[in-house]
Amino acid sequence: MPNVNDQDSSLPVAPLYGILDEAVASFPARPAIDFLGRRYSYAELGALVDRAALGLRRMGVKKGTRVGLCLPNTPYAVIGYFAILKAGGIVVNFNPLYVEREVAHLIADSGTTIMLTLDVKQIYPKVAAALGKTCLERIVVCPLADALPRMKGVLFSALKRTEIASIPRDARHIRFADLVAEAGPFQPEPIDPQVDIAVLQYTGGTTGIPKGAVLTHANLTANTEQVRRRFHKAQRGQERILGVLPLFHVFAMTCVMNIAVTLAAEMILLPRFDLAQVLKCIVKKRPTFFPGVPTIYTAINAAAAQKRYDLSSINYCISGGAPLPVEVKARFEEVTGCSLVEGYGLSEASPVVTCNPVGGLVKAGSIGLPLPGTKVEVRDPVDPRRQMKQGEKGEICVAGPQVMAGYWNRPDETAMVLVDGWLRTGDIGYIDADGYVFLVDRIKDVILCGGYNVYPRIIEEALYQHSDVAEAVVIGIPDPYRGQSPKAFVKLRAGGQATPEDLKRHLAGYVSPIEMPKAIEIRTDLPKTMVGKLSKKELVAEETAKAMTSATTQPVAS
Repeated sequence: MPNVNDQDSSLPVAPLYGILDEAVASFPARPAIDFLGRRYSYAELGALVDRAALGLRRMGVKKGTRVGLCLPNTPYAVIGYFAILKAGGIVVNFNPLYVEREVAHLIADSGTTIMLTLDVKQIYPKVAAALGKTCLERIVVCPLADALPRMKGVLFSALKRTEIASIPRDARHIRFADLVAEAGPFQPEPIDPQVDIAVLQYTGGTTGIPKGAVLTHANLTANTEQVRRRFHKAQRGQERILGVLPLFHVFAMTCVMNIAVTLAAEMILLPRFDLAQVLKCIVKKRPTFFPGVPTIYTAINAAAAQKRYDLSSINYCISGGAPLPVEVKARFEEVTGCSLVEGYGLSEASPVVTCNPVGGLVKAGSIGLPLPGTKVEVRDPVDPRRQMKQGEKGEICVAGPQVMAGYWNRPDETAMVLVDGWLRTGDIGYIDADGYVFLVDRIKDVILCGGYNVYPRIIEEALYQHSDVAEAVVIGIPDPYRGQSPKAFVKLRAGGQATPEDLKRHLAGYVSPIEMPKAIEIRTDLPKTMVGKLSKKELVAEETAKAMTSATTQPVAS
Protein backbone atom coordinates (compact mmCIF):
# COMPACT_ATOMS: atom_id res chain seq x y z
CA MET A 1 0.00 0.00 0.00
CA PRO A 2 1.81 3.20 -1.15
CA ASN A 3 1.36 5.39 1.90
CA VAL A 4 4.57 7.39 1.49
CA ASN A 5 4.77 9.00 -1.89
CA ASP A 6 6.24 11.59 -4.26
CA GLN A 7 9.68 13.09 -3.71
CA ASP A 8 9.99 11.32 -0.38
CA SER A 9 13.56 12.45 0.26
CA SER A 10 14.68 13.90 3.56
CA LEU A 11 12.73 16.85 4.88
CA PRO A 12 14.44 19.88 6.46
CA VAL A 13 15.02 20.01 10.19
CA ALA A 14 15.73 23.68 10.85
CA PRO A 15 14.46 26.76 12.70
CA LEU A 16 11.29 27.99 11.03
CA TYR A 17 12.56 31.57 10.78
CA GLY A 18 15.20 30.29 8.35
CA ILE A 19 12.67 30.30 5.50
CA LEU A 20 12.37 34.08 5.86
CA ASP A 21 16.13 34.59 6.01
CA GLU A 22 16.52 32.59 2.79
CA ALA A 23 13.80 34.60 1.00
CA VAL A 24 15.35 37.90 2.11
CA ALA A 25 18.81 36.81 0.98
CA SER A 26 17.67 35.48 -2.39
CA PHE A 27 14.91 37.94 -3.34
CA PRO A 28 15.41 41.18 -1.34
CA ALA A 29 13.62 43.38 -3.89
CA ARG A 30 10.75 40.96 -4.45
CA PRO A 31 7.36 42.11 -3.04
CA ALA A 32 6.60 40.20 0.15
CA ILE A 33 3.28 41.70 1.29
CA ASP A 34 0.55 43.73 -0.36
CA PHE A 35 -1.98 44.90 2.23
CA LEU A 36 -4.77 46.93 0.63
CA GLY A 37 -2.18 48.61 -1.59
CA ARG A 38 0.62 49.05 0.98
CA ARG A 39 3.55 46.95 -0.22
CA TYR A 40 6.63 45.64 1.57
CA SER A 41 9.64 44.07 -0.13
CA TYR A 42 11.35 41.03 1.38
CA ALA A 43 14.25 43.27 2.39
CA GLU A 44 11.83 45.61 4.20
CA LEU A 45 9.99 42.70 5.81
CA GLY A 46 13.26 41.12 6.96
CA ALA A 47 14.48 44.39 8.47
CA LEU A 48 11.19 44.95 10.34
CA VAL A 49 11.24 41.39 11.66
CA ASP A 50 14.80 41.80 12.96
CA ARG A 51 13.95 45.13 14.59
CA ALA A 52 10.82 43.66 16.19
CA ALA A 53 12.81 40.64 17.41
CA LEU A 54 15.37 42.99 18.96
CA GLY A 55 12.54 44.94 20.59
CA LEU A 56 10.98 41.77 21.97
CA ARG A 57 14.33 40.68 23.35
CA ARG A 58 14.63 44.05 25.12
CA MET A 59 11.21 43.33 26.63
CA GLY A 60 12.56 40.11 28.08
CA VAL A 61 11.46 37.58 25.48
CA LYS A 62 13.75 34.56 25.51
CA LYS A 63 13.52 30.90 24.61
CA GLY A 64 10.13 29.59 25.72
CA THR A 65 8.42 32.95 26.38
CA ARG A 66 4.83 32.77 25.14
CA VAL A 67 3.87 35.78 23.04
CA GLY A 68 0.34 36.13 21.68
CA LEU A 69 -0.85 37.40 18.32
CA CYS A 70 -4.44 38.66 18.43
CA LEU A 71 -4.51 40.11 14.93
CA PRO A 72 -6.52 39.86 11.71
CA ASN A 73 -4.65 39.57 8.40
CA THR A 74 -2.29 42.56 8.45
CA PRO A 75 1.45 43.00 7.96
CA TYR A 76 1.76 43.00 11.76
CA ALA A 77 0.68 39.35 11.85
CA VAL A 78 3.57 38.31 9.60
CA ILE A 79 6.14 40.58 11.26
CA GLY A 80 5.11 39.53 14.75
CA TYR A 81 5.10 35.83 13.91
CA PHE A 82 8.66 35.69 12.60
CA ALA A 83 9.98 38.21 15.16
CA ILE A 84 8.73 36.07 18.05
CA LEU A 85 10.38 32.99 16.56
CA LYS A 86 13.68 34.82 15.99
CA ALA A 87 13.69 36.07 19.57
CA GLY A 88 13.26 32.47 20.74
CA GLY A 89 9.65 32.91 21.85
CA ILE A 90 6.61 30.76 21.23
CA VAL A 91 3.79 32.13 19.07
CA VAL A 92 0.32 31.74 20.57
CA ASN A 93 -2.39 32.42 17.99
CA PHE A 94 -5.59 34.12 19.18
CA ASN A 95 -8.76 34.57 17.15
CA PRO A 96 -9.50 38.33 17.31
CA LEU A 97 -13.23 37.53 17.26
CA TYR A 98 -12.97 35.67 20.57
CA VAL A 99 -15.00 37.21 23.38
CA GLU A 100 -13.23 38.58 26.45
CA ARG A 101 -13.73 35.35 28.44
CA GLU A 102 -12.18 33.22 25.68
CA VAL A 103 -9.17 35.53 25.34
CA ALA A 104 -8.58 35.44 29.10
CA HIS A 105 -8.86 31.63 29.19
CA LEU A 106 -6.28 31.12 26.44
CA ILE A 107 -3.90 33.65 28.01
CA ALA A 108 -4.09 31.81 31.32
CA ASP A 109 -3.82 28.33 29.81
CA SER A 110 -0.84 29.19 27.61
CA GLY A 111 0.96 31.49 30.05
CA THR A 112 1.04 34.31 27.52
CA THR A 113 2.81 37.34 29.01
CA ILE A 114 2.99 39.66 25.97
CA MET A 115 0.34 40.23 23.30
CA LEU A 116 0.46 42.00 19.94
CA THR A 117 -2.91 43.41 18.89
CA LEU A 118 -4.54 46.20 16.88
CA ASP A 119 -5.62 49.59 18.23
CA VAL A 120 -9.26 49.08 17.21
CA LYS A 121 -12.23 48.90 19.56
CA GLN A 122 -13.34 45.54 18.18
CA ILE A 123 -10.19 43.85 19.50
CA TYR A 124 -8.02 45.88 21.87
CA PRO A 125 -10.45 46.15 24.87
CA LYS A 126 -10.80 42.35 25.04
CA VAL A 127 -7.05 41.98 25.35
CA ALA A 128 -6.63 44.96 27.72
CA ALA A 129 -9.21 43.47 30.09
CA ALA A 130 -6.78 40.62 30.81
CA LEU A 131 -4.08 42.98 32.15
CA GLY A 132 -3.86 42.56 35.91
CA LYS A 133 -6.35 39.66 35.88
CA THR A 134 -4.19 37.07 34.14
CA CYS A 135 -0.49 36.49 33.53
CA LEU A 136 -0.58 39.02 30.66
CA GLU A 137 1.91 41.75 31.51
CA ARG A 138 2.25 43.95 28.42
CA ILE A 139 0.53 44.74 25.14
CA VAL A 140 2.26 45.79 21.93
CA VAL A 141 -0.25 48.08 20.23
CA CYS A 142 -0.23 48.01 16.41
CA PRO A 143 -1.97 51.01 14.76
CA LEU A 144 -4.09 49.89 11.81
CA ALA A 145 -3.67 53.26 10.08
CA ASP A 146 0.11 52.82 9.94
CA ALA A 147 -0.22 49.54 8.02
CA LEU A 148 -2.30 51.15 5.26
CA PRO A 149 -1.10 53.17 2.26
CA ARG A 150 -0.40 56.73 3.37
CA MET A 151 -3.62 58.37 2.13
CA LYS A 152 -5.80 55.46 3.24
CA GLY A 153 -4.16 55.68 6.67
CA VAL A 154 -4.88 59.40 6.93
CA LEU A 155 -8.51 58.87 5.88
CA PHE A 156 -8.93 55.96 8.30
CA SER A 157 -7.60 58.06 11.19
CA ALA A 158 -9.92 60.94 10.26
CA LEU A 159 -13.11 59.13 9.26
CA LYS A 160 -12.95 56.10 11.52
CA ARG A 161 -11.82 57.90 14.66
CA THR A 162 -14.67 56.42 16.69
CA GLU A 163 -13.42 52.91 15.86
CA ILE A 164 -9.92 53.54 17.22
CA ALA A 165 -9.38 52.54 20.85
CA SER A 166 -7.92 54.93 23.41
CA ILE A 167 -4.57 53.50 24.49
CA PRO A 168 -3.16 54.39 27.94
CA ARG A 169 0.37 55.77 28.06
CA ASP A 170 1.93 53.53 30.67
CA ALA A 171 4.63 50.91 31.01
CA ARG A 172 2.21 48.10 30.17
CA HIS A 173 1.61 49.42 26.64
CA ILE A 174 4.31 49.54 23.96
CA ARG A 175 3.68 51.20 20.59
CA PHE A 176 4.75 49.10 17.62
CA ALA A 177 6.84 52.03 16.39
CA ASP A 178 8.79 51.91 19.67
CA LEU A 179 9.19 48.14 19.42
CA VAL A 180 10.96 48.48 16.05
CA ALA A 181 12.70 51.79 16.77
CA GLU A 182 16.16 50.37 17.40
CA ALA A 183 18.14 48.97 14.50
CA GLY A 184 21.34 47.01 14.68
CA PRO A 185 22.83 43.58 14.17
CA PHE A 186 20.53 40.85 15.43
CA GLN A 187 21.54 37.29 16.19
CA PRO A 188 18.55 34.92 16.30
CA GLU A 189 18.14 32.65 19.29
CA PRO A 190 19.80 29.24 18.73
CA ILE A 191 17.09 26.66 18.21
CA ASP A 192 16.90 22.88 18.53
CA PRO A 193 14.18 22.36 15.87
CA GLN A 194 13.11 18.93 17.09
CA VAL A 195 12.61 20.10 20.67
CA ASP A 196 11.95 23.84 20.73
CA ILE A 197 8.35 24.93 20.36
CA ALA A 198 7.44 27.40 17.59
CA VAL A 199 3.66 27.68 17.97
CA LEU A 200 0.90 26.81 20.41
CA GLN A 201 -2.10 26.32 18.13
CA TYR A 202 -5.33 26.11 20.10
CA THR A 203 -7.85 23.61 18.87
CA GLY A 204 -10.87 21.64 19.98
CA GLY A 205 -8.82 18.58 19.04
CA THR A 206 -10.55 15.23 18.92
CA THR A 207 -12.38 15.70 22.24
CA GLY A 208 -13.82 19.20 21.84
CA ILE A 209 -11.87 20.77 24.75
CA PRO A 210 -9.78 23.82 23.75
CA LYS A 211 -6.12 22.96 24.15
CA GLY A 212 -2.81 23.98 22.67
CA ALA A 213 -1.24 21.72 20.06
CA VAL A 214 2.52 21.95 20.60
CA LEU A 215 4.11 22.49 17.18
CA THR A 216 7.89 22.51 17.05
CA HIS A 217 10.09 24.32 14.55
CA ALA A 218 10.76 20.94 12.90
CA ASN A 219 7.00 20.19 12.65
CA LEU A 220 6.23 23.43 10.82
CA THR A 221 9.36 23.53 8.67
CA ALA A 222 8.66 19.96 7.51
CA ASN A 223 4.99 20.60 6.74
CA THR A 224 5.79 23.75 4.78
CA GLU A 225 8.23 21.79 2.64
CA GLN A 226 5.81 18.86 2.29
CA VAL A 227 3.11 21.15 0.89
CA ARG A 228 5.61 22.93 -1.37
CA ARG A 229 6.63 19.63 -2.91
CA ARG A 230 3.01 18.79 -3.71
CA PHE A 231 2.86 22.09 -5.65
CA HIS A 232 6.23 21.38 -7.25
CA LYS A 233 5.52 23.45 -10.37
CA ALA A 234 5.23 26.66 -8.32
CA GLN A 235 8.25 28.85 -9.10
CA ARG A 236 10.24 30.48 -6.33
CA GLY A 237 10.20 34.25 -6.61
CA GLN A 238 7.38 34.23 -9.17
CA GLU A 239 4.14 33.43 -7.33
CA ARG A 240 1.47 35.66 -5.76
CA ILE A 241 -0.64 34.08 -3.01
CA LEU A 242 -4.05 35.47 -2.09
CA GLY A 243 -4.41 35.39 1.69
CA VAL A 244 -8.03 35.79 2.68
CA LEU A 245 -8.05 32.89 5.15
CA PRO A 246 -7.09 34.18 8.63
CA LEU A 247 -3.40 33.70 9.42
CA PHE A 248 -4.17 32.84 13.06
CA HIS A 249 -5.80 29.65 11.76
CA VAL A 250 -3.39 26.77 11.26
CA PHE A 251 -4.41 26.14 7.62
CA ALA A 252 -3.59 29.71 6.54
CA MET A 253 -0.53 29.87 8.79
CA THR A 254 1.07 27.06 6.79
CA CYS A 255 -0.62 27.22 3.38
CA VAL A 256 -0.66 31.01 3.00
CA MET A 257 2.06 32.58 5.14
CA ASN A 258 4.73 29.90 5.47
CA ILE A 259 4.29 28.64 1.91
CA ALA A 260 4.46 32.21 0.59
CA VAL A 261 7.70 32.87 2.45
CA THR A 262 9.37 29.60 1.44
CA LEU A 263 8.46 30.38 -2.20
CA ALA A 264 9.50 34.04 -1.81
CA ALA A 265 5.98 34.75 -3.08
CA GLU A 266 4.00 37.94 -2.67
CA MET A 267 1.28 37.66 -0.03
CA ILE A 268 -1.79 39.62 -1.07
CA LEU A 269 -3.45 39.99 2.32
CA LEU A 270 -7.11 40.81 2.85
CA PRO A 271 -8.42 41.35 6.40
CA ARG A 272 -11.50 39.17 5.89
CA PHE A 273 -13.53 37.39 3.22
CA ASP A 274 -15.68 39.83 1.31
CA LEU A 275 -16.81 38.36 -2.02
CA ALA A 276 -16.81 41.62 -3.98
CA GLN A 277 -13.40 42.59 -2.62
CA VAL A 278 -11.94 39.15 -3.36
CA LEU A 279 -13.18 39.17 -6.95
CA LYS A 280 -11.89 42.70 -7.51
CA CYS A 281 -8.54 41.70 -6.01
CA ILE A 282 -8.19 38.64 -8.25
CA VAL A 283 -8.97 40.66 -11.37
CA LYS A 284 -6.63 43.53 -10.44
CA LYS A 285 -3.72 41.88 -8.63
CA ARG A 286 -3.60 38.57 -10.48
CA PRO A 287 -2.78 36.03 -7.76
CA THR A 288 -1.46 32.69 -8.96
CA PHE A 289 -2.17 30.62 -5.82
CA PHE A 290 -5.42 30.79 -3.84
CA PRO A 291 -5.83 28.56 -0.75
CA GLY A 292 -9.43 28.48 0.43
CA VAL A 293 -12.34 26.55 1.86
CA PRO A 294 -15.29 25.11 -0.08
CA THR A 295 -17.69 27.90 0.90
CA ILE A 296 -15.35 30.50 -0.66
CA TYR A 297 -15.10 28.59 -3.94
CA THR A 298 -18.89 28.05 -3.90
CA ALA A 299 -19.47 31.80 -3.50
CA ILE A 300 -17.10 32.62 -6.37
CA ASN A 301 -18.82 30.05 -8.59
CA ALA A 302 -22.19 31.68 -7.89
CA ALA A 303 -20.84 35.17 -8.66
CA ALA A 304 -19.20 33.96 -11.87
CA ALA A 305 -22.53 32.55 -13.00
CA GLN A 306 -24.03 36.04 -12.78
CA LYS A 307 -21.17 38.11 -14.20
CA ARG A 308 -17.98 37.36 -16.09
CA TYR A 309 -14.71 37.90 -14.21
CA ASP A 310 -11.18 37.32 -15.45
CA LEU A 311 -9.91 34.80 -12.89
CA SER A 312 -7.44 33.19 -15.26
CA SER A 313 -4.31 34.19 -13.30
CA ILE A 314 -4.99 31.50 -10.70
CA ASN A 315 -2.93 28.38 -11.35
CA TYR A 316 -3.21 26.45 -8.09
CA CYS A 317 -5.74 26.18 -5.29
CA ILE A 318 -5.79 23.94 -2.25
CA SER A 319 -9.09 23.45 -0.44
CA GLY A 320 -9.24 22.40 3.18
CA GLY A 321 -11.29 22.73 6.33
CA ALA A 322 -14.29 20.80 5.02
CA PRO A 323 -15.22 18.28 2.29
CA LEU A 324 -14.97 19.76 -1.22
CA PRO A 325 -18.06 18.82 -3.24
CA VAL A 326 -17.15 17.37 -6.64
CA GLU A 327 -19.34 19.81 -8.56
CA VAL A 328 -17.86 22.83 -6.73
CA LYS A 329 -14.37 21.70 -7.76
CA ALA A 330 -15.41 21.09 -11.37
CA ARG A 331 -17.20 24.44 -11.72
CA PHE A 332 -14.34 26.43 -10.15
CA GLU A 333 -11.79 24.80 -12.44
CA GLU A 334 -14.04 25.59 -15.41
CA VAL A 335 -14.33 29.25 -14.38
CA THR A 336 -10.62 29.77 -13.65
CA GLY A 337 -8.76 27.12 -15.60
CA CYS A 338 -6.77 26.33 -12.46
CA SER A 339 -6.05 23.09 -10.64
CA LEU A 340 -8.15 22.91 -7.46
CA VAL A 341 -7.13 20.02 -5.22
CA GLU A 342 -8.55 18.94 -1.90
CA GLY A 343 -6.29 18.42 1.07
CA TYR A 344 -6.84 17.19 4.59
CA GLY A 345 -5.27 18.06 7.88
CA LEU A 346 -5.72 19.05 11.49
CA SER A 347 -4.01 21.40 13.92
CA GLU A 348 -2.22 18.48 15.53
CA ALA A 349 -0.41 17.81 12.22
CA SER A 350 0.77 21.36 11.43
CA PRO A 351 -1.82 20.87 9.69
CA VAL A 352 -1.60 19.12 6.29
CA VAL A 353 -1.61 15.32 6.10
CA THR A 354 -2.84 14.45 2.61
CA CYS A 355 -3.49 16.26 -0.65
CA ASN A 356 -4.53 15.23 -4.12
CA PRO A 357 -1.69 15.38 -6.64
CA VAL A 358 -1.56 18.55 -8.74
CA GLY A 359 -1.73 17.47 -12.37
CA GLY A 360 -2.06 13.81 -11.38
CA LEU A 361 -4.92 11.40 -10.80
CA VAL A 362 -7.65 12.91 -8.63
CA LYS A 363 -10.29 10.50 -7.39
CA ALA A 364 -13.75 11.91 -6.73
CA GLY A 365 -14.42 12.18 -3.01
CA SER A 366 -10.82 11.44 -2.00
CA ILE A 367 -8.68 13.67 0.19
CA GLY A 368 -5.71 12.44 -1.82
CA LEU A 369 -2.40 10.78 -1.05
CA PRO A 370 -0.24 11.25 2.05
CA LEU A 371 2.31 14.05 1.79
CA PRO A 372 6.00 13.13 1.41
CA GLY A 373 7.33 11.50 4.56
CA THR A 374 3.81 10.89 5.90
CA LYS A 375 2.24 7.55 6.72
CA VAL A 376 -1.51 7.05 7.00
CA GLU A 377 -3.16 3.93 8.37
CA VAL A 378 -6.75 2.98 9.16
CA ARG A 379 -7.05 1.50 12.61
CA ASP A 380 -9.72 0.09 14.87
CA PRO A 381 -11.26 3.01 16.81
CA VAL A 382 -11.63 0.76 19.87
CA ASP A 383 -8.14 -0.75 19.62
CA PRO A 384 -5.94 1.89 17.93
CA ARG A 385 -3.02 -0.52 17.70
CA ARG A 386 -4.94 -2.86 15.39
CA GLN A 387 -4.75 -2.00 11.69
CA MET A 388 -7.83 -2.53 9.54
CA LYS A 389 -7.70 -4.35 6.22
CA GLN A 390 -7.45 -2.39 2.99
CA GLY A 391 -10.83 -0.87 2.12
CA GLU A 392 -12.27 -1.35 5.62
CA LYS A 393 -13.52 1.70 7.48
CA GLY A 394 -11.81 2.76 10.68
CA GLU A 395 -10.04 5.65 12.38
CA ILE A 396 -7.50 7.55 10.29
CA CYS A 397 -4.13 7.56 12.08
CA VAL A 398 -1.09 9.53 10.98
CA ALA A 399 2.66 9.41 11.51
CA GLY A 400 5.15 11.89 10.11
CA PRO A 401 7.48 14.78 10.91
CA GLN A 402 4.56 17.23 11.03
CA VAL A 403 2.78 15.46 13.92
CA MET A 404 2.72 17.59 17.07
CA ALA A 405 4.79 16.93 20.17
CA GLY A 406 1.61 16.79 22.26
CA TYR A 407 -0.93 19.04 23.96
CA TRP A 408 0.33 21.89 26.12
CA ASN A 409 0.33 20.79 29.78
CA ARG A 410 -2.16 17.98 29.11
CA PRO A 411 -0.28 14.68 29.38
CA ASP A 412 -3.41 12.55 29.78
CA GLU A 413 -5.04 13.91 26.63
CA THR A 414 -1.74 13.66 24.77
CA ALA A 415 -1.57 9.96 25.68
CA MET A 416 -5.10 9.47 24.31
CA VAL A 417 -4.31 10.81 20.83
CA LEU A 418 -0.64 9.87 20.38
CA VAL A 419 -0.24 6.09 20.39
CA ASP A 420 3.25 4.73 19.66
CA GLY A 421 4.02 7.85 17.62
CA TRP A 422 0.77 7.68 15.65
CA LEU A 423 -1.77 10.50 15.83
CA ARG A 424 -5.40 9.44 16.21
CA THR A 425 -7.35 11.96 14.15
CA GLY A 426 -10.88 11.16 15.28
CA ASP A 427 -11.90 10.80 11.63
CA ILE A 428 -13.42 7.69 10.07
CA GLY A 429 -12.23 6.68 6.61
CA TYR A 430 -10.60 4.07 4.42
CA ILE A 431 -7.71 3.68 1.97
CA ASP A 432 -8.14 2.17 -1.48
CA ALA A 433 -5.75 -0.11 -3.37
CA ASP A 434 -3.91 2.88 -4.89
CA GLY A 435 -3.23 4.48 -1.50
CA TYR A 436 -5.84 7.24 -1.87
CA VAL A 437 -7.50 8.21 1.40
CA PHE A 438 -11.26 8.69 1.70
CA LEU A 439 -12.98 10.30 4.69
CA VAL A 440 -16.36 9.06 5.76
CA ASP A 441 -16.96 11.30 8.78
CA ARG A 442 -15.86 12.49 12.18
CA ILE A 443 -16.23 9.89 14.92
CA LYS A 444 -18.08 12.44 17.04
CA ASP A 445 -20.45 13.30 14.15
CA VAL A 446 -21.53 9.72 13.43
CA ILE A 447 -25.26 9.35 13.99
CA LEU A 448 -26.23 6.19 15.91
CA CYS A 449 -29.52 5.37 14.23
CA GLY A 450 -31.36 2.23 15.36
CA GLY A 451 -28.11 0.28 15.77
CA TYR A 452 -26.64 1.52 12.47
CA ASN A 453 -23.87 4.05 11.93
CA VAL A 454 -25.10 6.86 9.68
CA TYR A 455 -22.43 9.17 8.30
CA PRO A 456 -23.61 12.79 7.74
CA ARG A 457 -21.00 13.38 5.04
CA ILE A 458 -22.60 10.76 2.76
CA ILE A 459 -25.96 12.54 3.01
CA GLU A 460 -24.36 15.96 2.52
CA GLU A 461 -22.55 14.80 -0.63
CA ALA A 462 -25.83 13.46 -1.98
CA LEU A 463 -27.59 16.76 -1.31
CA TYR A 464 -24.86 18.62 -3.20
CA GLN A 465 -25.77 16.57 -6.27
CA HIS A 466 -29.03 18.54 -6.47
CA SER A 467 -28.62 21.56 -8.74
CA ASP A 468 -30.47 23.90 -6.33
CA VAL A 469 -28.31 23.14 -3.28
CA ALA A 470 -25.55 25.63 -2.43
CA GLU A 471 -24.69 24.45 1.10
CA ALA A 472 -25.74 21.49 3.21
CA VAL A 473 -25.15 20.33 6.79
CA VAL A 474 -26.46 17.15 8.41
CA ILE A 475 -26.59 16.49 12.16
CA GLY A 476 -28.15 13.91 14.43
CA ILE A 477 -31.29 14.81 16.36
CA PRO A 478 -33.05 12.87 19.14
CA ASP A 479 -35.45 10.18 17.94
CA PRO A 480 -37.63 8.33 20.50
CA TYR A 481 -37.62 5.16 18.39
CA ARG A 482 -34.16 5.04 16.78
CA GLY A 483 -32.23 7.02 19.40
CA GLN A 484 -31.03 9.45 16.73
CA SER A 485 -32.06 10.39 13.22
CA PRO A 486 -30.38 12.62 10.66
CA LYS A 487 -31.68 16.13 10.00
CA ALA A 488 -30.46 18.22 7.07
CA PHE A 489 -30.10 22.00 6.88
CA VAL A 490 -29.85 23.41 3.36
CA LYS A 491 -29.12 26.77 1.76
CA LEU A 492 -30.35 27.01 -1.81
CA ARG A 493 -28.53 28.63 -4.71
CA ALA A 494 -29.80 31.98 -5.95
CA GLY A 495 -33.04 31.26 -7.78
CA GLY A 496 -33.30 27.74 -6.35
CA GLN A 497 -36.89 26.55 -5.86
CA ALA A 498 -36.45 23.10 -4.32
CA THR A 499 -38.67 22.20 -1.38
CA PRO A 500 -37.84 19.74 1.41
CA GLU A 501 -40.06 17.20 -0.36
CA ASP A 502 -38.15 17.72 -3.61
CA LEU A 503 -34.86 17.14 -1.81
CA LYS A 504 -36.14 13.98 -0.16
CA ARG A 505 -37.21 12.61 -3.54
CA HIS A 506 -33.74 13.45 -4.84
CA LEU A 507 -32.05 11.71 -1.91
CA ALA A 508 -34.04 8.54 -2.45
CA GLY A 509 -31.75 7.75 -5.37
CA TYR A 510 -28.58 8.22 -3.31
CA VAL A 511 -29.09 7.08 0.30
CA SER A 512 -30.68 4.15 2.08
CA PRO A 513 -33.95 4.49 4.03
CA ILE A 514 -32.02 4.51 7.32
CA GLU A 515 -29.95 7.44 6.03
CA MET A 516 -32.94 9.47 4.82
CA PRO A 517 -33.18 12.66 6.93
CA LYS A 518 -36.13 12.77 9.28
CA ALA A 519 -36.45 16.45 8.36
CA ILE A 520 -34.92 18.88 5.89
CA GLU A 521 -34.92 22.56 6.84
CA ILE A 522 -34.17 25.21 4.23
CA ARG A 523 -32.48 28.36 5.51
CA THR A 524 -31.22 31.58 3.96
CA ASP A 525 -27.86 31.14 5.73
CA LEU A 526 -26.00 28.42 7.59
CA PRO A 527 -23.60 29.03 10.49
CA LYS A 528 -19.91 29.18 9.65
CA THR A 529 -16.63 29.37 11.51
CA MET A 530 -14.18 32.27 11.18
CA VAL A 531 -12.43 30.35 8.41
CA GLY A 532 -15.68 30.05 6.46
CA LYS A 533 -16.19 26.37 7.21
CA LEU A 534 -19.77 25.24 7.77
CA SER A 535 -20.31 24.78 11.52
CA LYS A 536 -22.54 22.18 13.12
CA LYS A 537 -22.29 23.11 16.78
CA GLU A 538 -24.84 25.96 16.60
CA LEU A 539 -27.35 23.69 14.88
CA VAL A 540 -26.75 20.90 17.40
CA ALA A 541 -27.30 23.39 20.24
CA GLU A 542 -30.56 24.58 18.64
CA GLU A 543 -31.92 21.07 18.24
CA THR A 544 -30.85 20.07 21.75
CA ALA A 545 -32.67 23.10 23.18
CA LYS A 546 -35.78 22.23 21.15
CA ALA A 547 -35.72 18.66 22.43
CA MET A 548 -35.37 19.81 26.05
CA THR A 549 -38.21 22.32 25.66
CA SER A 550 -40.42 19.67 24.09
CA ALA A 551 -39.66 17.23 26.91
CA THR A 552 -40.52 19.75 29.64
CA THR A 553 -43.81 20.78 27.99
CA GLN A 554 -45.15 17.27 27.43
CA PRO A 555 -48.30 16.57 29.51
CA VAL A 556 -47.76 14.26 32.46
CA ALA A 557 -49.86 11.10 32.30
CA SER A 558 -52.25 10.75 35.23
